[in-house]
Amino acid sequence: MRIYFLFFFLALCSLAFAQDKQLFTISGTVKDAGTGETLIGANVVLSDIKQAGTLTNAYGFFSINANGGTYKISVSFTGYVTDTFTIVIDKSQQLVIGMQSKTTHLATVVVTGKKKSENIAKAIMGAEKLNMTEMNKIPVLLGEKDILKTIQLMPGYKSAGEGSSGFNVRGGGTEQNLILLDEAPVYNASHLFGFFSTFNSDAIKDVSIYKGGMPAQYGGRLSSVVDIKMKDGNQKKLDIEGGLGAIASRINVSAPIVKDKGSFIISARRTYADVFLGLIKDTGQGKQSLYFYDINLKANYKISKKDRIFLSGYFGRDELILSNQFSTDWGNKTATLRWNHVFGNSLFSNTSLIFSNFDYKVRVKSGNDLFKIFSKIEDLNFKQDFDWNISNKSKLRFGGNIINHTIAPGAVVFASPNGGIAKPVQNRFSIDCAAYASHELKVTEKLEIIYGLRASSLDVKGAGKFYTYDKAGNILSTTSYAKGKTVVSYFNLEPRFSASYKLNELTSLKASYNRNVQNLHLITNATSNAPYDVWLPSTNNIKPEIADQYAIGYYKNSSKGMYEFSSEIYYKALQNQIDYRNAAVILGNDNVESELLYGIGRAYGLEMMMRKKTGRLTGWVGYTLSKVEKKIEGINNGNYFNARQDRTHDVSVVAMYDVNKRWNVSATWVYTTGNAVTFPTGKYEANGQTVFLYSDRNASRFPAYHRLDLGATLEARKNKTRRYRSSWTFGLFNAYGRENAYTIIFRENKDEPSKSEAVRTSLFRFIPSVTWNFKF
Repeated sequence: MRIYFLFFFLALCSLAFAQDKQLFTISGTVKDAGTGETLIGANVVLSDIKQAGTLTNAYGFFSINANGGTYKISVSFTGYVTDTFTIVIDKSQQLVIGMQSKTTHLATVVVTGKKKSENIAKAIMGAEKLNMTEMNKIPVLLGEKDILKTIQLMPGYKSAGEGSSGFNVRGGGTEQNLILLDEAPVYNASHLFGFFSTFNSDAIKDVSIYKGGMPAQYGGRLSSVVDIKMKDGNQKKLDIEGGLGAIASRINVSAPIVKDKGSFIISARRTYADVFLGLIKDTGQGKQSLYFYDINLKANYKISKKDRIFLSGYFGRDELILSNQFSTDWGNKTATLRWNHVFGNSLFSNTSLIFSNFDYKVRVKSGNDLFKIFSKIEDLNFKQDFDWNISNKSKLRFGGNIINHTIAPGAVVFASPNGGIAKPVQNRFSIDCAAYASHELKVTEKLEIIYGLRASSLDVKGAGKFYTYDKAGNILSTTSYAKGKTVVSYFNLEPRFSASYKLNELTSLKASYNRNVQNLHLITNATSNAPYDVWLPSTNNIKPEIADQYAIGYYKNSSKGMYEFSSEIYYKALQNQIDYRNAAVILGNDNVESELLYGIGRAYGLEMMMRKKTGRLTGWVGYTLSKVEKKIEGINNGNYFNARQDRTHDVSVVAMYDVNKRWNVSATWVYTTGNAVTFPTGKYEANGQTVFLYSDRNASRFPAYHRLDLGATLEARKNKTRRYRSSWTFGLFNAYGRENAYTIIFRENKDEPSKSEAVRTSLFRFIPSVTWNFKF
């Protein structure tokens, strides 16, 4: 009832602010004229009406109100030719607007008039939309285009380590990022232990990322949201594209189901490292294998003018086999069924049924002994969202969802000739519910605000045993719960507010506050998302993590829209943070909560970015100055200590240059302060063994990390008589051969056992790549 009351309260507020009575509603969708793909975030402006501009939503839908009359509509989108046409409004009507891509538009386009600066006017803070064309030009490891690696080049998003697809945002751990693929959460977004992400860029249409004023429709994580939308498929004709690379090959096929009514897309990618391993002479140790694959599938169909259904899925798997002694495989499966419906012309509905699964298996053989480990997390989620265009000044978003979590933290099986032992770690069950409402209001021509509220609850369910512990981690009591019985419930309110005030057409100030709650926790002492991490829900011991973030920002554009500058200062207060006792045992531990310690944290910093958006040379320079600390009872005498993701300085430089119509060259340079780590400060000998003494938690650092990557793309000569196109992409990762530290271990010096030495391991030096891309 409390949640429903909040909905009604926000709806009444929005109606109170909707002061102007509109007679007619112009709504519809914006699409790519060549493929029929809907365009997300296209800017639709109705001339001669103040504040009559809007952006298309995640499904390309827009709605504008106007009195009767004759108007001009202007539609713009990055990479497309601006479309302007005249419309006579004498009734509410629906439009389908097709836009021409600049890559297929042959005539020279001259853009005149004042460009609307959405980054200045919009109240949302800490938000970015990745340009997929730019992303394809950025050089990455082994030439594989990678969304998550590109995100790491943005200020505030820090790589979790050399080659890793994991990233830390404003002091948060990698597990505090919500990564969505067509609304389905992806719990481990990495291939090959993090060197590649799970997302095949050929199948991706849109990527939106949020690190500051997180919209109320998102929840469940503390730090950021990466919202990835798959392509819908070509509604006009058969379209085939792909590429052959140094490490993997990919193919993408899309075509109409019924022309202009429905389409499908199938995208697949696979590495072939196992093929090369198969060429190695058999040593008698058994099979050697290392590969990953992923498959993206999606279909959509327009049932009527106001109804469309979508079905999408992702299936990905990694496998590593090292002789007969060790093997592991892990992967994700997601499926999303959605129904879009328009009520009237101004209320848009999206209903979704979502499935997500991540699991891993490990097999270790030592002599005649065999160990097996298995773990999984599985969700079934029902979600309902509404977008209501009340007026040109007032928009309301509201909805909710309910998720059933099933988690198998890790079953361990031991088998030997003398018998076997099965040590299952009991499954955990929970119901995660949320409801939200968010109101976007243009108060004046200069002031825009977004305020909202998210209400979240978690019910932890049986069956199973639940423990209480003393400060040393010893069990005090055990309680057994029957299947479906509630163990503990948590309820939290998450207010969200952001505002933008335009000093002039090119400059604005912004401020935001938002509270986020996280009910799922990743139990790991790795530095980035390893496939063997264990997810747990909140329990009677583990409370939901809470983050309160405050931010202010200054935004400035150049007069012609060529340059954009942004700077943000933030402070984040963290509650119920989790850390670990020294020498904690995580994997296969049914008593893993006894290894956990709890406390508070704080993160604060400054982020700046200068971006050049137009011309032959484009790119950006980003800089982050930050601090992340924790205060955990039982660690560092209860004083603040550096979180392992604390890095003072982070710099990224990205440049792309069009040499001519066929050649494009690019470069990226990154620099970061080394990760905080715990190194030994002394040693002593006991029973003939050397024992190291360690410093305070995370009191030392890795050496600074820096790297230069180079890339170039060569487009084949165009032939107007054929559809076939191809290109070559060349790359050089770590161009000046910097030996960045991947690990540092300490050992006795072989020549002088009384001395210790640090041994550094580096991964990549001078890694070239070449990829052939094709499309027809």
